[in-house]
Amino acid sequence: MIPIATFVLFLLVSHSLAADSSFRIPPVRTQLTIEGQPVTVEVSGSVSAAAASPGLETISVQLDAGLSDLERNLTSILRAQLNQSNRCGERLSVERATLQPAAPSAMLTTDVHFEKWGCAKAFGKEIVKRLVGGNGTVKMRLTPELQNGDTLRVAAEVVSIDADGSLGEALRSGAFGDSLKERIRQTIVSAIDKLDLNAALPPPVREIAALRSAQFSGEPGNPVLSVTGEVRIPADQARAIVGRLKSDAR
Repeated sequence: MIPIATFVLFLLVSHSLAADSSFRIPPVRTQLTIEGQPVTVEVSGSVSAAAASPGLETISVQLDAGLSDLERNLTSILRAQLNQSNRCGERLSVERATLQPAAPSAMLTTDVHFEKWGCAKAFGKEIVKRLVGGNGTVKMRLTPELQNGDTLRVAAEVVSIDADGSLGEALRSGAFGDSLKERIRQTIVSAIDKLDLNAALPPPVREIAALRSAQFSGEPGNPVLSVTGEVRIPADQARAIVGRLKSDAR
């Protein structure tokens, strides 16, 4: 079966190489597995062509990955990676996690409950005592970046850690706090790295097009990761692409 984006590009170029044209790519759903959790990502977008100069055409592509299902399952995903319950030591549970767009970045907010327990022996018995405990919030900014012109990566930085007293000190500093921040970062970056949006481009365009920009957008509860690409090619090369697509479609 010919990919939808390829079919759209075929319609676009064959319709008119001289006039401005624009076509919407119908939504295509892809299911990923992240930390054992099935997540559906809906990818849609548009392909447009415009005369750049005599004999040249500019083909522009925008792909939008809807991350609403990822956002809905974010708490479960982080729980699978972060929750721990040590009898003598740290105990952590993720209470809630949200991903809110703040173009061009997105803000990841993770609410956690943290306790630290100590164990000691007295009179032949083991005594287990809670040393510190409470709730905290870790806020992290996620920013999509393009590497080498064609590889999408997501940078993550901690914006704030809100917690009072000794709990705040435990989360902001020391090995446990550093480990928590790094594990949150790795989990989210790994999840988003699974979105191979470049693969959604039809092969003839993927081979020559260059990614231009990437950013988060959308609304609360419905974050979107958008990627744009562009290529300027001779009109005869565009016709050759159409011929290749026709051949592939047979």
